[in-house]
Formats: sequence, structure tokens, C-alpha cells
Amino acid sequence: MRMWNVNPKKMCYQHILGEHVEMHMFVGSINKGITLDGYINTGLVEIHNIRKRHDELVEEMLRRGIKHNSPLENFESKKMGKVDVKENEKILAERCPTCKKLIEEFKDDR
Repeated sequence: MRMWNVNPKKMCYQHILGEHVEMHMFVGSINKGITLDGYINTGLVEIHNIRKRHDELVEEMLRRGIKHNSPLENFESKKMGKVDVKENEKILAERCPTCKKLIEEFKDDR
């Protein structure tokens, strides 16, 4: 699981949907009392931004005509974690040719 936190315009369909599911998985873990320390300590999630990130992903999904029927559960949000967006853009570009193309196309967007 990971929070890319990259501008969703710069992400392919699969990575948007994957990160969206992972926001739900993070919330599920939090609500079950499962520690996310490993994800927090390795820069894979910002607990305090899960809801905002979910909403950003949903907005892009809807813009692309992807249906959304999974509201995010309530959870206890704490200011924890820091994701390196620039590093994540590099990783996405290395892993995915479609994301690489979108990252270049929207390079001036956040």
C-alpha cells in the first residue's frame, strides 16, 4: 500500500484506481487498530491527508468518466507521515510508460 500523492492528472487509470483502493485499505487498517508505523516511517502514507487524497482521486476518476460508489469511512486522523511527491513521480515514471507520458504532459501542474 502507498499514497503516491502525485497530481492525479499525472497518473494512469490503473494507478489512480490502485491508490484509491489503498486509501480505503489504510482507513480499514486504522479502524481495525492495525499499526501503520511501517508505512509512516518509510514515507508511504500521510495519515492526515488520506481523506483529502481520496477526494482528489475521486475527482479525477469522475473527470475521466470512472464511476465512484465507495465513500471513505470515518476514521481517526492524526498528523503523521510525509510522502515525497517528487520521488514518487520519478518512481511512477520508471514503472509505468503511461504515467511517464502524463507526468511530462502535466509537468507544470502541482
